[in-house]
Amino acid sequence: MRAVRPRRRRGRAAPRGRAGDGEPRGRRRPRQRPPRQGVAGAVRAVLGAPARRRHRRRRRCRSRSRRRHAVSRPAGFVLPPYPYDRLDQLRPLADHLDGGLVDLSIGTPVDPPAPAVVAALANSGAERGYPPSIGTPELRQAAADWCERRLGVDVDPAAEVAATVGTKEFVAGLPHWLHLRTPERDTVLHPAVSYPSYAMGATLAGCRAVPVPLDDDWSIRLDEISDADAERALLLWVNTPGNPAGGLDDLAAAARWGNDHGVPVFSDECYAEFTWDGPARTVLAGGTRGVVAVHSLSKRSNLAGVRVGFYAGDAELVGYLRALRKHAGFMVPGPAQAAAVAALGDQEHVEAQRARYRGRLGRLADVLRRLDADPALPRGGFYLWVPAPDGDAWKFVRRLVAEIGMLAVPGEFYGPAGAEFVRVAAVVTEPQLALLSERAGAPD
Repeated sequence: MRAVRPRRRRGRAAPRGRAGDGEPRGRRRPRQRPPRQGVAGAVRAVLGAPARRRHRRRRRCRSRSRRRHAVSRPAGFVLPPYPYDRLDQLRPLADHLDGGLVDLSIGTPVDPPAPAVVAALANSGAERGYPPSIGTPELRQAAADWCERRLGVDVDPAAEVAATVGTKEFVAGLPHWLHLRTPERDTVLHPAVSYPSYAMGATLAGCRAVPVPLDDDWSIRLDEISDADAERALLLWVNTPGNPAGGLDDLAAAARWGNDHGVPVFSDECYAEFTWDGPARTVLAGGTRGVVAVHSLSKRSNLAGVRVGFYAGDAELVGYLRALRKHAGFMVPGPAQAAAVAALGDQEHVEAQRARYRGRLGRLADVLRRLDADPALPRGGFYLWVPAPDGDAWKFVRRLVAEIGMLAVPGEFYGPAGAEFVRVAAVVTEPQLALLSERAGAPD
């Protein structure tokens, strides 16, 4: 019988020009998988199937572990507590008093805006379009006119003035915006006792906040700035009249220092209308080169809830900030801008407010003297900066709440140099002031 040879399985020859050329035709090549990408693919290729299964199990375990521990992963930046929130624990100390707490901690206005300002706000309430980020031409012109009329300085509304949404957002954001432009500088100089947002703005920008010492009159000591800090300075903040102590700085000297060191000087002049010792001051008095003044309608015109202000000064700095803020979408609502135009054009309501604050400061000082304090009237602003009777500010703040229901602020909120002082804001209505006087036993 004839032997049957087993049939050989025939495979297709590899096409020319592809992998497999040169192999004998008809021999089936083993199937090749495309290589897997990444670390997992490399492990599979080297270790084989059993290891692949082990690797998948380990990967699933690590994934579950990551999900389990994701909540506890430490954050890169942790915000400190908001200073004024720490006062909430003291509020119940006044619950036993008839009439309750009188909150003089934050400088928020208690008096109504001028009727003309309210009318302007109401009449423009139907606006629907986006307002210009830099401010309407009317607002910028009104700001320039006010600067000339009240401060005696000329600024160009077309190039040297722009609107801001109140001033706190501007103060807190400014270091970041300037640091983008000048990354080699990383230091924000500010008064050692001052508005906390100067230092917080530096922190939010990843910069150094360096306090500049003050003299006995609470004015900034420019000669105390070291050469090393000056070389790294991104900007210098000055504040006149100062919050919280009411000091008045030599703004001409600040402008000269900034120009000599190539450091922009930003002057927070929100309390300029409440300068008691002489006329209102501005950093723009010697010209706009290298300086910018920041103004708010919150204090001047009782418009804290409307959020509108302006900045004016060096055309190059203002131009850069205007362009950046336009990209970011900072816009003052149209009705708020209309209200600001009306407010800046009227001085009568400001004079009435000046008289109110001056009277309240004197009467509050009398109340505090009944509690063993020795307050001096400020050179500017509407705050009393009061030495704590025994040097313990928190103890005195607690005593004020418990005995007469007055909530004030410990000075450490404004820097370590203020730790032995207490700030009292004259944002008090006539009935509240009469109540405090009665509780303290002072003649009304």
